[in-house]
Amino acid sequence: MREQPEQQAPPVQRLRIRYAKRGRLRFTSHRDFSRAFERAIFRARIPMAYSSGFNPHPRISYAGAAPTGSASEAEYVEIALAQVVDPAAVQAQLEEALPDGLDVVEVVESPGGSLADLLQASTWLIDLPLPTAQVEAAVAAFLACDEVPVERMTKKGLRSFDCRAAVVSLEAAPRGTGTRLSLLLRHGTPAVRPDDVISGLTAVAGLQVGPEHGGLPLLTRLSQGPYDEAARTVGDPLRP
Repeated sequence: MREQPEQQAPPVQRLRIRYAKRGRLRFTSHRDFSRAFERAIFRARIPMAYSSGFNPHPRISYAGAAPTGSASEAEYVEIALAQVVDPAAVQAQLEEALPDGLDVVEVVESPGGSLADLLQASTWLIDLPLPTAQVEAAVAAFLACDEVPVERMTKKGLRSFDCRAAVVSLEAAPRGTGTRLSLLLRHGTPAVRPDDVISGLTAVAGLQVGPEHGGLPLLTRLSQGPYDEAARTVGDPLRP
């Protein structure tokens, strides 16, 4: 009979971490980040709690990762520890161990509950190299629709879904020679991404975006967290 693996002690502390993807590091995939983060945890000698079983791994919970190519000021991860530590010390250790552009913004003791369940909505900035009048017309046409079907290639093949229902608000304003969109997205299934909204603008109004039309859109997530339906605001998952 195969010998049973050693059972690991339960965590004694959980820390919730907010980090940012900036500059060229916005092209970091979620897999790339998880590898870099686990290496940083090891280099910083943070006393991680481990799972039980034949292949123990550090208890790290990722949630709500931004799409590859998007910058973000509000990415979140939660870690479970085998010893009680000072969150400020962990922040300093991770900042030193992670590459520039993957920047730890804040570390707090977890307030409890599921981190993934708290990430109910997000706010985004989308910078487009297009005239504001043209983008405003596309936004008006998009918001006037009850449903905007778009397609996206997924691991399970090409998938069609409605991108309109997830959009709480969408506004256009001039920015330099182009236009900045401010977007509030409600999270759901399937998850609607900012690039899906751009595809929706193309579908309803023929908005042309891409290298052959002045350049790719720049996507930046500003926040994500619990959604207040009445106020139409996104809260802080570090302090729900």
